[in-house]
Amino acid sequence: MPPRILCVAGPTACGKTRFSIELAKRYHGEVVSIDSMQIYRGMAIGTAAPTAEEMAAVPHHMVAVADPGEDWSAARFAEAADRCIQDILSRNRLPILAGGTGLYLDAVVAGRQFAPGSSGGAVRRELEAELAARGPAHMLERLREADPISAERLHPADTKRILRALEVYLETGETISQHDRRTRDLPKRYDPVYLGLAFRDREDMKRLIDRRVDQMMAAGLPEEVRALLDRGVPPRATALQAIGYKELLPALAGERTLEEAAEEIKLRSRQYAKRQLTWLRRNPDIHWIFWEKERNFAYALQIATEILTREGLQ
Repeated sequence: MPPRILCVAGPTACGKTRFSIELAKRYHGEVVSIDSMQIYRGMAIGTAAPTAEEMAAVPHHMVAVADPGEDWSAARFAEAADRCIQDILSRNRLPILAGGTGLYLDAVVAGRQFAPGSSGGAVRRELEAELAARGPAHMLERLREADPISAERLHPADTKRILRALEVYLETGETISQHDRRTRDLPKRYDPVYLGLAFRDREDMKRLIDRRVDQMMAAGLPEEVRALLDRGVPPRATALQAIGYKELLPALAGERTLEEAAEEIKLRSRQYAKRQLTWLRRNPDIHWIFWEKERNFAYALQIATEILTREGLQ
């Protein structure tokens, strides 16, 4: 049987970090962050990363492990997170995966094998030059000739995935759709119990998101973004495309006010939360715990204990 793990999922601002810490204390566990941006150093405020006090109370993994100038793929993330999980299991502790990046969570749980291909290599550079010269429509049509299934599901503006699909085909001779079909039915690497946190009324979620953005701004989010730029992190780096960072770049350049940037961060965060919920609700195995007006962690822990007892996690 695959090893058992616990997964805490939900949209932004729903309390995954605090809840996972409470669970780790009760169930002799350690937390593995499944967040595509918490991996970067120097981004604690904007990513709502666990504080030093929280990480001292419970061991955390996959937090502040990468330079913000690096570009981590889902495959690289999954490999690194898997090493952390294996280490936790080897010490007879419970891995608790907590985060809102649904693609990464699914990849880690399944032990998904990503299609090979040296992203960023010579083939990618040639494709990027061809994209600049001939445009996205041409690249999508070229993909359609090699992999019509992938081309059909990709939007013409999604050039990153179009180039990736072409890159895999040109380097390996196998399309991404063929790879996915071949690996889809492989047994999962882990046996997860999923706990989902969400607000019963979406308006309450929106209000909390807005409040958290105000708190981030007051805590020094603009200064955090400025520090990254001063360290030489390029504005187009993956880290600075995160919500809360990308919107502040024009403000720090004097092209808009901080108040305008904060309002856009709130909007983008609410939109992201909606997309997260859409992704997670496709998973029928999630045990949902719903907040009312505010988050009640004592109540959630009580419900979670009942669920985990039924699931055999003591």
